Amino acid sequence: MTATTDGSAEGAGAGSESTPGIVPPGPAGRAAGLAAGPPAPPPVPPGTALPGRAGPRAEYAPPGVPGRLGRPPRPGAGRDTARDTIRDSTRDTARDTIRDSTRDTARDTVRSTADLPRPPDGTRPGVYEAAARATRNLLDRQDPEGWWKGDLETNVTMDAEDLLLRQFLGIRDEATTRAAALFIRGEQREDGTWATFHGGPPELSATIEAYVALRLAGDAPDAPHMSRASAWIRAHGGIAAARVFTRIWLALFGWWNWDHLPELPPELVFLPPWVPLNIYDFGCWARQTIVPLTVVSALRPVRPASFALDELHTDARTPNPTRRLAPLTSWDGAFQRMDKALHVYRRFAPRRLRKAAMATAGRWIVERQENDGCWGGIQPPAVYSVIALHLLGYDLGHPVMRAGLESLERFAVWRADGARMIEACQSPVWDTCLAAIALADAGLRPDHPALVKAADWMLGEEIVRTGDWAVRRPGLAPGGWAFEFHNDTYPDIDDTAEVVLALRRIRHPDPARVEAAIARGVSWNLGMQSRNGAWGAFDADNTSPLPNKLPFCDFGEVIDPPSADVTAHVVEMLAFEGRAGDARTRRGIAWLLEEQEASGSWFGRWGTNYVYGTGSVVPALAAAGISPGHPAIRRAVRWLESVQNEDGGWGEDQRSYKDPSWAGKGASTASQTAWALMALLSAGEREGKAVERGIAHLVETQKEDGTWDEPYFTGTGFPWDFSINYHLYRQVFPLTALGRYLYGEPFAPAGAHPAAAGEA
Repeated sequence: MTATTDGSAEGAGAGSESTPGIVPPGPAGRAAGLAAGPPAPPPVPPGTALPGRAGPRAEYAPPGVPGRLGRPPRPGAGRDTARDTIRDSTRDTARDTIRDSTRDTARDTVRSTADLPRPPDGTRPGVYEAAARATRNLLDRQDPEGWWKGDLETNVTMDAEDLLLRQFLGIRDEATTRAAALFIRGEQREDGTWATFHGGPPELSATIEAYVALRLAGDAPDAPHMSRASAWIRAHGGIAAARVFTRIWLALFGWWNWDHLPELPPELVFLPPWVPLNIYDFGCWARQTIVPLTVVSALRPVRPASFALDELHTDARTPNPTRRLAPLTSWDGAFQRMDKALHVYRRFAPRRLRKAAMATAGRWIVERQENDGCWGGIQPPAVYSVIALHLLGYDLGHPVMRAGLESLERFAVWRADGARMIEACQSPVWDTCLAAIALADAGLRPDHPALVKAADWMLGEEIVRTGDWAVRRPGLAPGGWAFEFHNDTYPDIDDTAEVVLALRRIRHPDPARVEAAIARGVSWNLGMQSRNGAWGAFDADNTSPLPNKLPFCDFGEVIDPPSADVTAHVVEMLAFEGRAGDARTRRGIAWLLEEQEASGSWFGRWGTNYVYGTGSVVPALAAAGISPGHPAIRRAVRWLESVQNEDGGWGEDQRSYKDPSWAGKGASTASQTAWALMALLSAGEREGKAVERGIAHLVETQKEDGTWDEPYFTGTGFPWDFSINYHLYRQVFPLTALGRYLYGEPFAPAGAHPAAAGEA
């Protein structure tokens, strides 16, 4: 396979047959293909292997670290063999062979007129053709194994930190450095700075890290592009004003003093879950990062660099100007003084206790290494875990380290110009379930080979063992899906809901298998409901306000409270499972109605921002039986109509997370236009002027190959602090909106809720 410009796979379209692949238009034809099977068998006990997945992890005890270390099987074992073969450092070669042998036949078949639906009577000119082009393009992107994945673009700190890691470990090579530097330079703005999202303002920490990476690559500090960057950095406070994580990276090379960083004692790992500020009070992404950083903070390594960074200080003689403490009566003041106490404790910490704490942290890290060698399927925890384990005595040839370093290579996207971009994460499960939903809603028949293959792959990704989530839900049977290729420790509620919604649209040849997986996923999601009736992404009741107050938690959101978008997706899924009247669903609906903003919108935690939140909640409420005339729905419709752009589209800038005046404002994007349309269509506004203009915008901005351009970041990792451009969003969501416009909503409501009459 060769990667496309957005990194998604170009595979055989899976539609390699000549019979029609689209159901007749209208609800009747769609309903005829929906999966409906027998009652589900009981949940699979923890540790039981399902077909296509590895069983319980092997035990492995590396030298120098006592105790049980749940080292997973080496990458390639069990379920990973075929996938890792395709996804190794030469991942495209095997796929090229597969694609070249089947691509032309499959694509020609998919594009034949016999495989396309007839447009419904009265269809607006161009809409059907746009949906057909988008369908063909999406089918062409499917991997032969059944999954989809677009690039996950973030910012240059990923690339800079990858180079810094390689420098620290002594493995930085010229080819990687040159390719990374090419990408970093290409992202620099005219004023010498770097932003964290397209069109965003300059960002200090990103600019510092990018500058340092280019210094490692050999760029001279007096080169014009470098001098512009350093001047801007000095004018905005220098290194001293950067985030803690940036200064930790610099401390590893002697560019910053460890004494001037917040203390992270490894003894944190001994705090039981009921004690405030235990590691399970943090969101899983923060937890996976903080535990290895406690080891790094305790050992304070320095591997001196060959050059200084005096040009990045406002005053090189006093790189860390004294700052006044916040008032003792404030949270900031209290935690600043606690940090000073921890610095004192460091000098007197019992050696045996500290050694035991670091060994426990090491075991915790190794036990959470995934089958592919990564940690949590995300790059930042993997980077810090590799550093921590190396400091604990794991040499680079150790199986744990070797697998970890190999996994990091899979985050690299090599572009046609030779540049190398690092993904913070990979999103195949998320992309695949959204692609399946889009294709089904656009009329692809439910037993089409592409959908069946996607269902097979998703079923193989089900997670049936416990993870960190069981700390808060110890009696809950497992059963769900993660976001990434490998992340069995951290399945998430959002992916599980969307996978269930996708599987329900597919007629699989083994319906009992589908029903069993769905039953486990529904049960697990219900069990992960928080006390307030809503759902977070990875954990239940992860709502402590204390972690965000800590001095070292300045890198973004560090807890995982319930959100409107995740709750909406769960409610939508439960409604389609016939559980709209379930007391737990009703509590979720009540929470959503209470969370509506005065404007009529909903806050979007995992997508930007109020457009995403509203585009998630309104379809969920409609699916649960809330009538289009309900006051909450009418307020949402009025808000969406009020923020529609003159070109007919919708857009919202990341700045809305910091400045409410940006809510619903920004350049029109394909994905955000689709979210608004999905909400309006579910609210009964198909014949409205706003929908007409929005659909026209999608048709008019589509490219000839069936894709849309979308440089703007519409995904969210941490609100404002970490923004994401999912390259497949620009494809799956517009197709979903066009399909629902053409053929109606995918399901009739499975049950009404008392709020449907307006009393909730």
